[in-house]
Amino acid sequence: MFLTISTTGSAESPATDLGFLLHKHPDKAQAFSTSYGTAHVLYPEADAERCTAALLLEVDAVALVRRGKGKGRGGAPDAALAQYVNDRPYAASSLLAVALSGVFSSAMRGVCAARPHLPGQPRPLRVEVPALPARGGPGLVGRLFEPLGWTVTAEPVPLDGEFPQWGDSRYVRLVLEADTLTLAEALRHLYVLLPVLDDAKHYWVASDEVDKLLRAGEGWLPGHPEQQLITSRYLSRRWSLTRQARERLELVRLAEADDSDVEAIDNAVEAETEQEERPTPLAVRRREAILTALRASGAARVLDLGCGQGQLVQQLLKDPSFTEIVGVDVSVRALTIASRRLRLDRMGERQSARVTLFQGSLAYTDKRLRGYDAAVLSEVIEHLDPPRLPALEYAVFGAARPGTVLVTTPNVEYNVRWESLPAGHVRHGDHRFEWTRAEFRAWAGKVAERHGYGVEFVPVGPDDPEVGPPTQMAVFRTGTAKEEKAA
Repeated sequence: MFLTISTTGSAESPATDLGFLLHKHPDKAQAFSTSYGTAHVLYPEADAERCTAALLLEVDAVALVRRGKGKGRGGAPDAALAQYVNDRPYAASSLLAVALSGVFSSAMRGVCAARPHLPGQPRPLRVEVPALPARGGPGLVGRLFEPLGWTVTAEPVPLDGEFPQWGDSRYVRLVLEADTLTLAEALRHLYVLLPVLDDAKHYWVASDEVDKLLRAGEGWLPGHPEQQLITSRYLSRRWSLTRQARERLELVRLAEADDSDVEAIDNAVEAETEQEERPTPLAVRRREAILTALRASGAARVLDLGCGQGQLVQQLLKDPSFTEIVGVDVSVRALTIASRRLRLDRMGERQSARVTLFQGSLAYTDKRLRGYDAAVLSEVIEHLDPPRLPALEYAVFGAARPGTVLVTTPNVEYNVRWESLPAGHVRHGDHRFEWTRAEFRAWAGKVAERHGYGVEFVPVGPDDPEVGPPTQMAVFRTGTAKEEKAA
C-alpha cells in the first residue's frame, strides 16, 4: 500500500516544514514494525518549494492470516486461498489507516514540540492514494471528502487496460487537494474514511472503536452529511456500537448548538431514553420464525442443513420437544466452532445424545439424512451457484425427503431499506444471488410440484408494504403419513 502527502512552500515558509509536522526527517528513510508488516517513510522530494512524504506499507500475508483469525475480507475461515490471494498488500484499507495513526501519531494529534506554531496553520496539501477500494464508487468518495473541504479526483481503475469492455473495477486512484486544512485534520480524515470506503476491517471491532472514531472525528463528523454511513461502516455495522456512536455524536451537536459542555447536555437527558427497547436483530427473528414453524409441524427429529456455527442448533436444544437434532455443514471449521459453542465436550450424556454434528455437502445425496421429520435450510441456497441448485433440490427433497422443509433466503427487494448497503450490492460477499419474492415463489413452487410437497410462504422481519420483509421463508410439507406410505 502506498500513500503520499505533498505540500508547497516558499523561502519564508518552506515546504520542508512537513518534516517537522510528521516528526520524520526528510533526509532519512525510516522503517517501523507493525503487527502486519513494515511501514516505510521516505521523502521522494524535499526542498523549500515542494515536499512530499510517502508512506509505504509492506504487508506480511502470513502474519495477516495468523493474527486476523478469519476477520475481514480475504480472511474468511473457509476460503483458504483467499486468505493469501487478496488486495490487502496493494489497496488502501484499515491496515493503512492503522499504520498512519501509528507512524504519524503526533502529527495526527497536532503536536510539534520543535515548532509549536506549525500544527495549527492551514497549508496547501495534496494526498494521493494509487489504489483505494471504493464500495459505492467514485460518487461516494466525493460525498465523503468534499464536505470536509477537499477537492476530489477519484479515477476508476479499469479491470484490465487491455480489455476495456470489461469495465471498471471497484478501485479508484484518489487525489485530494485542499488549502484550508491543517495536516492533523487531513490525517484524521484519512484515518476514518479509508476503512469506511474499503468497508472491511482487518481486525475485530470492539467498544473502544467508538472512542477512536469520536477522537478522529472531532470537529467534523457530527455535522457530516454522511455521518450515519460513516459510523456504520467504520464500526463494521455492529448495531450496538453504531447506536452508541450516533448518540454521542448527537450530544456533541446539541452541545455545540447550545454553546455548552457535552457533560451538561448528557446530564439533562431523561433516564427513560436510556431504556428504549433495542430492536430485535433479524437473525434472532429468523430463528424464532423457524422454531415456530417446526413446533407447528410437530417435528421431533430435525436436520439443520448448513448449520454454520450452530446458533440454530443451540436454540433447538433448549426445547425438549426436539428429541434429535443433527447439524450438517461442509465447513470443518464451522463445525468446530459450533462444537465449542454447544460445549459438546462438557455436555451431559442425556443432552449430548440429542445432538450430532457431521460434515456433508448438500450437492450430493447422503443416506444419513433420510428419515427425519423436518429439515432447515436457513440462509443457505443463496451461497450456491444457480447451476448447483438442482443437485441440492434432489439431495434434500428427492433423496432425504423429510416431512417438513423450511427454506429462508434474503428478499433482494428489501435491500433498498438498508441505508449502509450500496445500490446493486448483495448483503454478503459470498452470496451468488438474491431473489425477489416472485423469483423465490416461482422456484419453491416448481420444487414442491416436482417432489410432491405443498408450500406456503411466511414473512420474516418487518413486512414493508412496498418491498416486503427482509427475509422470506418457504414452508414445504408432504401429505399425510398414509398418503406418503401409499406414494
